[in-house]
Amino acid sequence: MNAHDHKPVDHVTGTETTGHEWDGIRELNTPLPRWWLWSFYASIVFAIGYMVVYPAWPLITGHTAGVIGWSSRGAVASDVAALQAARGDMTAQIDAADLAAIRTDPTLQAFAMAQGRTTFLDNCAGCHGAGGGGAKGYPNLNDDDWLWGGSLEAIETTIRHGIRSADPDTRITDMPAFGRDGLLERADITAVARFVRSLSGQEVPDGTDLAAGAQVFADNCAACHGDDGKGNRDVGAPDLTDAIWLFGSDESSIAAGVTNGRASVMPAWGGRFDDATVKSLVVYVHAFGGGE
Repeated sequence: MNAHDHKPVDHVTGTETTGHEWDGIRELNTPLPRWWLWSFYASIVFAIGYMVVYPAWPLITGHTAGVIGWSSRGAVASDVAALQAARGDMTAQIDAADLAAIRTDPTLQAFAMAQGRTTFLDNCAGCHGAGGGGAKGYPNLNDDDWLWGGSLEAIETTIRHGIRSADPDTRITDMPAFGRDGLLERADITAVARFVRSLSGQEVPDGTDLAAGAQVFADNCAACHGDDGKGNRDVGAPDLTDAIWLFGSDESSIAAGVTNGRASVMPAWGGRFDDATVKSLVVYVHAFGGGE
C-alpha cells in the first residue's frame, strides 16, 4: 500500500481521519449510517416516481399531467359536482321558491340555513364575525339597526349587488369629506360633532354652543340624515340618535368621519354565487335576530 494512502488516526477517538486538516483540526472519517444512505436513495427513487405519476413539471403553457391524470383542481371539481348532484332536488326547490316561501317551509328553511351558514362562514365571517356580531366599520347583523333595511328583500339586494361595489346596480352613496375637501372649517367640524353626540344623549363639554353645531348640521348633514338625525335608508344614512355606531361615538371618531367622509365597500356576491346560494345566505343572515 502506498504510504500516501495511509490516513492518520485521531489519538483521542481512535478513528481514522480523512487526511484533511485545518488550523490543527483533523476531519474524522465517519461515513453516514448505512440505513440513512438507503433512506436517502429511496427518497430519490420515490421523487422520480412521483414526478412521473403526478403533475409535476411546469411547461411553457401548462404542466405535465402525470400518467394517472390526477390533479387537485380536478378532484375539487369532482367533489363539487358530486355535492351539487346530491343537493340537486333541494337546490331546484330553493331556486323556484321566493324568500318568504323559504322562510315558511320548514324543510326549505332548514336546507337554506345549513347552506347559508356554510356560505357565511366561508365568505362573510371575516368581516362580520362568525356570529354576525361585526366589528368597528363592519355592521352587527344581530341588532335591528340597518343602514339599507333588514327585510328579506332588502338584505337580498345588499348581498347580490353589494355596497359601493363594481356591480352596476350596487347600493351607493358617499358621505362627503367635509374637512379634507375644505367644505367646513375645523371649528365647524368640532361644533357639528358635538351636536351629533347630543342627538343620542351623549355628554358634550360645558359651554358647547349646540346651536352653532345644529346650524352646521342643518346646512350640510340634514339632507341625508334627516332634520331630526334619524337617518334615511334610501341613501344608507345612519340614524344618529340611537346608541349604535359603526365607527365609534366619541368626538374624535365622529369628527374624523366628518373630516374624511365614510365610504366602506361590501362586495357584490350575486356574480359569485348562484341564486340558491344567495337566497340561502339571505335567509341565514335574516335569522340572526336583526332581520325585519
